[in-house]
Amino acid sequence: MLKITALPTEIVRALQDGGADAHGQMPERAVSDGGGNPCRHCLRYIPEGADMLILAHRPFPAAQPYAETGPVFLCADPCARHDGEAMPEALEGSPDYLIKGYSAGHRIVYGTGIVIPQAEMMAQAEAIFADQRVSYIHIRSARNNCYQARIDRE
Repeated sequence: MLKITALPTEIVRALQDGGADAHGQMPERAVSDGGGNPCRHCLRYIPEGADMLILAHRPFPAAQPYAETGPVFLCADPCARHDGEAMPEALEGSPDYLIKGYSAGHRIVYGTGIVIPQAEMMAQAEAIFADQRVSYIHIRSARNNCYQARIDRE
């Protein structure tokens, strides 16, 4: 059984409370235009007119050569973390995603990366997890490589 894992609440609350991002900068504040601004915590689109944060995030425990850092959006106000088996709203808006497996040492497991139609993503994740070296999978934008969420074994 697989699950889609959003950013941890403790990380998000620290950023919403004015904490620094992965580059040591304060998140930028903006107003959502209602399209294309997926919050990486609730995994919903930030509604039009709602305040949002734009910041650099590194979804790895430490800096190292494979620890990509990139831009993400968050709701500026506290939101509930995505939890559940249904495909979250924020992952329904693109026809395809880049997914790739990472080892327990947080290194890319070569040969696991693939741009896949959204409808086939979870089945492909099952196939990637057949490689015992894979501890988790990143879901990234197929066009901009932005981090979206993680896929974990339950």
